[in-house]
Amino acid sequence: MRKWIKRFFLFFVIILVLSMIGSLLARIPVGDRVAVIKVEGVIVDPETILKSIEACKEDKSIKALVLRVDSPGGSVGASQEIYRSLERFRSSGKPLVVSMGNVAASGGYYISLPANYIVANEGTIVGSIGVIVQHMDYRDLLDKIGVKTTSIKTGKFKDTLSPFRELTPEEKEYIQSTINDAYEQFISSILKHRGKYISEEKLRSIADGRIFTGKMAKELGLIDQIGNLHDAIDKAKELANVPEARVFHIEEKRGLLRHILKGAGINTNFYYTTMIYYIMK
Repeated sequence: MRKWIKRFFLFFVIILVLSMIGSLLARIPVGDRVAVIKVEGVIVDPETILKSIEACKEDKSIKALVLRVDSPGGSVGASQEIYRSLERFRSSGKPLVVSMGNVAASGGYYISLPANYIVANEGTIVGSIGVIVQHMDYRDLLDKIGVKTTSIKTGKFKDTLSPFRELTPEEKEYIQSTINDAYEQFISSILKHRGKYISEEKLRSIADGRIFTGKMAKELGLIDQIGNLHDAIDKAKELANVPEARVFHIEEKRGLLRHILKGAGINTNFYYTTMIYYIMK
């Protein structure tokens, strides 16, 4: 038992020492840098991305941010969280450039909108401008196996989208009005940031969920340039007027240590910043 106590104590001493080292390194002057943040996969939990964006906004050594987007989209709320955070970043005066990878569709395109400049490959999948809510109906399957369900609810819409029954016409109208509102928010955001490149009439004619290649998106005014990540970094340096700036990739590490710390209720973002962020200076 004593051996485990000693190991546990040693573990936290090491963490404390690393934190102190990180704090000391944070005070060492560094040159100009361009940060790269990746947004990959379905956008659902943006907490780490939001903290990284805010850190880049506050760090005086970071002169510009490149957002590397490779996402088919995600939930409306999570996409809007990142969108708003990037608007805050841009309001700081630092340039924001988006580099699109394989796909930047739906919410992936939404979060790209605040950028000063958007770069995509010729074959990048861009667009899918729209909102969707899907409903599955298991009634026939449940009837075959003799399963019945009952809902006790406080209002007629409380179990809307339940998979155990068909949607009523009133519910369909209600859901449609909800997603129409979210759709209009999407359209408004595009016009806010890309309105000088594409008219509202043209935008609405193509914003029906269809996808485009990067080449097509460039012709439509949805992006600014055909290019890769390196082109986006060069553009960020140009906009920030820091041609000799170093490139700094911020990547979340999901190692065993982070899982242990998180499971113990310890703020892993602080240690992540200490061990990765400052060491990479």
